[in-house]
Amino acid sequence: MSPDRIRTRGVLAAAALLALAASTLGAADAGASTARRAAAPQTRQIASSTLGADYKVTLTALRSTGDAYAASVRMQVYRHSGGAWKESDRVTVGAVNGWFWYPLTGSGAVCRFSTAGTEPAPITVSLLLTPSLGCSEPAHYVVRHGKVHAR
Repeated sequence: MSPDRIRTRGVLAAAALLALAASTLGAADAGASTARRAAAPQTRQIASSTLGADYKVTLTALRSTGDAYAASVRMQVYRHSGGAWKESDRVTVGAVNGWFWYPLTGSGAVCRFSTAGTEPAPITVSLLLTPSLGCSEPAHYVVRHGKVHAR
């Protein structure tokens, strides 16, 4: 066999090994990326209200990682400080995984979300349980100095 042909085969073998290594590493990275996505719950903001210039309140649905039909609802309070919104408190509305994901993230999910820009700021939340069951009983909160308190 000629030296050129041996060199060509060596280059082709090296290229094949590099391609194999790259695809193996790519698959490992994709697997790690999938695991990270599976660990973080799917979220969807379902309501938001700004209370004057000081506070903002959001309601976010968090899909359960153990039950595809279950969800939790997180209420977060942000205080405007230094030109940016910074979280000052958060609470879970209702029970952890006590809501159904699909009604909670569909149209008409928020039955009532009332806020007021006073200090303390009253907040009332009622969310859709299911289309057949209707809305939850209202939950009442108050934001006092950036912290959420149940009423």
